Amino acid sequence: MEVKKWAQIRIITTFHPGGGGSLTSAGNSIPCHAELVSASHNKEIPKPVRNDKYVSEAHSKHKPHLTHSTHSKKLLVPYCLSNLVSSKKAAFTLAEVLITLAIIGIVAAMTIPTLVANYQNKAWNTSAQVFERKLEEALKTMNTQQVLAGYSSTADFVNTLGKYFKITKICSNDDIMSCFEDKVRWGKNELEVSTQNVKTAAQLGQDWNTETIGVQFANGTSGIIAYNSSCRENPYTNQFTGTSCISLLYDTTGFKSPNSDGKDLRYINVTEIDGHMPCSIELSNGTCFTKPFKPDPLTRAECEQLKDDLGIKECYYESDYWAGAVKACGGVSKMPTKAHLIALAEEIYGTSVSSSATTFADWNKEKAEEMGFNTSSGYFRVWAGQESGNVSTAYYRIFNPTSTYWGDDGRGSNIQQAACISE
Repeated sequence: MEVKKWAQIRIITTFHPGGGGSLTSAGNSIPCHAELVSASHNKEIPKPVRNDKYVSEAHSKHKPHLTHSTHSKKLLVPYCLSNLVSSKKAAFTLAEVLITLAIIGIVAAMTIPTLVANYQNKAWNTSAQVFERKLEEALKTMNTQQVLAGYSSTADFVNTLGKYFKITKICSNDDIMSCFEDKVRWGKNELEVSTQNVKTAAQLGQDWNTETIGVQFANGTSGIIAYNSSCRENPYTNQFTGTSCISLLYDTTGFKSPNSDGKDLRYINVTEIDGHMPCSIELSNGTCFTKPFKPDPLTRAECEQLKDDLGIKECYYESDYWAGAVKACGGVSKMPTKAHLIALAEEIYGTSVSSSATTFADWNKEKAEEMGFNTSSGYFRVWAGQESGNVSTAYYRIFNPTSTYWGDDGRGSNIQQAACISE
């Protein structure tokens, strides 16, 4: 900042022994000391420059020595003069503030909806995970105490379930809408589907020939449930879940919106709602998967009985988890092919994936979990609907943090997860 002409500035200086002093201007006292600068007559004084020789002389006599010249002479000036003149502070103009606020508003409008949506998705996923874990614990306990199987109606089963998993309200088959929303958004295009006609397990995609009833659980989750009268118990294994004993359409937020498939609306062993397929995972190529699940196994006898209807070639294991996944999906044709799982891997790894060799890439773990896959073991595997050359094995895709490839272990393995195709 330029200094005003010397003739136009009125200063009052007071010096003290030792060279200190003060400058009084507009009623304020500012500490200062003498400085020697060059000046020309009727020209602006440049920024002060220290000259210890003259400063020392001034200090020794306890007063400033000022030299005035019409040409180039030395001029002793209080050093605080430049501080006083440059003390004026810069400030934003109103236009600058308004422009800044406008930019902040635009950025907020672009980012806040995404942040809110991500938060809601995480909240729905967490609620669903907690609910299913507690339900599974209840079913395991019922299995251990041998009170899981043997019911002829869904109502009888739910009355017992309420002793192990708190239920606050039960709605009969002709009054289900008192417990559950009468319309939901379902499938790939979020088609509005009525649930008023969901009166039997068949409307949930199961051939159990049992009725449905409405339930409301203590945590606020509401649902439509059907019981599998062919449910069996196995009290001697910790791997038994009992989820094959029920078909459950549930909403983690009760009657609150959006009541939409893959968001607050979730399901267990539901392959359709009155003929409409779900789409919990939609890939960029348009492929739809149901929500991932851990299948319950079929016995060899059950596999032999159902294999023609399900499209299974051979049965081998007494606990066939792959056959259980096929049954839950409604047949081999509704299981994912190798091509489907390649497309799924490309979504999770964000790169092109080899159809045969190992692909080395970093996965997007958060995305996989948002899809519903359980990654707690550090990896996960997904069954394909294809048997390998050996009658006891089937193909699956392995998803690791840094690689993905094919495997074909025995169908008796309970590590793999499953997801059905709902194209």
